[in-house]
Amino acid sequence: MGSGSLSNILAGLPVIQDKNLVVGFDGKDDAAVYDIGGGQLLISTADFFPPMVDCACTFGKIAAANALSDVYAMGGRPLFALNLTSFTQDLSEEIVREILRGGAEKLVEAGAVLAGGHSIYGEGITYGLAVTGVVDEKYLLRNNTPKAGHSLILTKPLGTGFVMAALKAGEANEDNVNVTLKSMQRLNKYAAEKLDGFDVSACTDVTGFGLAGHALEMAGDNFTITLYADKIPLLPSVIEYAEKYETGGGKRNKKYADGKTKYGGANDTIIKILCDPQTSGGLLIAVKSDEADKLLSYIQTDDPAAEIVGMVSKFNGFSIKIV
Repeated sequence: MGSGSLSNILAGLPVIQDKNLVVGFDGKDDAAVYDIGGGQLLISTADFFPPMVDCACTFGKIAAANALSDVYAMGGRPLFALNLTSFTQDLSEEIVREILRGGAEKLVEAGAVLAGGHSIYGEGITYGLAVTGVVDEKYLLRNNTPKAGHSLILTKPLGTGFVMAALKAGEANEDNVNVTLKSMQRLNKYAAEKLDGFDVSACTDVTGFGLAGHALEMAGDNFTITLYADKIPLLPSVIEYAEKYETGGGKRNKKYADGKTKYGGANDTIIKILCDPQTSGGLLIAVKSDEADKLLSYIQTDDPAAEIVGMVSKFNGFSIKIV
């Protein structure tokens, strides 16, 4: 769902006020955070979606990596997860098993326990996880607390929506698809582990709202985020695919960004890519500028596509500027 529609739906829901709820849905953070005492915070998140690839195991890995990402974006460590599944009654048990196997393998890689779950029969296939993690209160990261003057690092290339659109149309290059699938299956664990010791003021993962939408959440009402169009890492052939295809989520994201964004010299194709919904995208990290190059070099040892893609300044008329 688009960010604007989601905000409208959530507005006015009855809630119990709890002083231990550090982060709830009244903000736009990646997960809920609850104070359990002793300086420890519990992180809770859920994410699921229908398959975008034919291989059941690969789909399970992508969905699990995507769900785990919210914990990493908030500086946490995943503890355990519950499967969330919906399958058609005629789907073979082998396919279901392969989906769950893919997810389980990613949980093992993350060092998190598979603790159970819930399954139903439905009209389509859906899979994901409810994930619980933990973080020391000193290391909690929020998505809307950047500091003016901090640089922005993006850890994965953009364009998953357009590559998947080209794949669905039967026009995607196999090598390009494989690179994209590898990126979507990659845990953000490896980038998140490298943040320790750096002056990081904000972090979010780039998923359904696209880079533009998640940057808007980071900017909030007090900051302007400048994005460097020529520094944005892209998946192979994404410009070609973006010139040919549209995604419904991308249109919704652009509609939400219009009016808050100064597109500058960016052409229509780049704008579409910045608004493209990402499946299991990378982290967008705000870090003190004189530490950005060092942090980037650390991240690139495991995530070589990572780049410094922008900077944060005090609000100066637009939430996002593309230069």
